Amino acid sequence: MALLNILHYPDERLHKIASPIREFGPELQQLIADMAETMYAAPGIGLAATQVDRHIRLLIIDLSEEKNALQVLINPEILSMDGEITGEEGCLSVPGIYEEVTRAEHIVVRAQDQHGTAFELEATGLLAVCIQHEIDHLNGRVFVEKLSRLKFNRIVQKLKKSQKKNM
Repeated sequence: MALLNILHYPDERLHKIASPIREFGPELQQLIADMAETMYAAPGIGLAATQVDRHIRLLIIDLSEEKNALQVLINPEILSMDGEITGEEGCLSVPGIYEEVTRAEHIVVRAQDQHGTAFELEATGLLAVCIQHEIDHLNGRVFVEKLSRLKFNRIVQKLKKSQKKNM
């Protein structure tokens, strides 16, 4: 396994739309293992392939305290959503930034597992939020782009200042 480089906003590669996965061979299995190792090391609770510069429809999530309940969603598609929940979100691609975001509280998603077997998942609360957040990545959107123009501009300025310090 290997730690992968996580792209940081405003890297343009974060805006690429991910392509559907058709092959479920050893290369994909290795990417899933590498993404899991990367997510746990970061540490995070979710990671989309887009964030590690792989533009395929793959996301992983693990909400467990023990980090032993990895969920793999390939080619995820939200079938229904309802309710509303507002909570603080962060992102491994936007380190140090946490903002309130409103999303659907309850979703039903169809996806495939790491072997290509189709399944449906009903999710509420944090899991629903996390799935929506990661699907946004697959669609080329980052959570800060959901914020008001004022908050978004403030964050971009903060990120630019932080990047200058690190150069």
